[in-house]
Amino acid sequence: MLHKRNLPHLYFSDGMYFITYRLVNTIPLKMLSIIHSELKIIDNKKYERIIKKYDSVLDSGEYGKNYLRIKEVAEICKTTLHYPDGKDYKLICYTIMPNHIHMVFELLPSNKGISKIMQSIKRISAKRANMLFLKREGVFWQDESFDRWIRDDKELYFVIKYVLLNPVNAGLVKDWKDWEFTYCNKNYLIL
Repeated sequence: MLHKRNLPHLYFSDGMYFITYRLVNTIPLKMLSIIHSELKIIDNKKYERIIKKYDSVLDSGEYGKNYLRIKEVAEICKTTLHYPDGKDYKLICYTIMPNHIHMVFELLPSNKGISKIMQSIKRISAKRANMLFLKREGVFWQDESFDRWIRDDKELYFVIKYVLLNPVNAGLVKDWKDWEFTYCNKNYLIL
């Protein structure tokens, strides 16, 4: 089923997904509109180039707030990622960066759908982070996320590697295992 807002979202009721979602205002609108226009004509190489551009802006931490650097806020996000594990999806891996999260999961047969899963994760983590630690109100997460249906084992391998190495490539740690908010299911550990 195709869902379209600003970005195209192709959701199936099964399969594996790579999703990146971010805090509000972490990419300037002008830059975001360029990325959106580039996504309209897509092939695998172009997709990878766009994602690298998108991530380099996020990894810089230059725009918006980096609330996920706060350990308690990152813990809230970690808890909300693990809660649906075994209910709606099998959590494969994730990394919680200072202003965004990459996650990979496989939908379970009885799942409530990606849109509802992501709405729940974002709503709960935003409410708890705003209320308990940031003492603020307002929008926490950007509405939309980047998502990709993983087509085969080769793509899964590279996506997992990408997620695990994101803190290393961003210059935050030398070894991915040193980043406190990275997780990989032992059945998918590739590094």
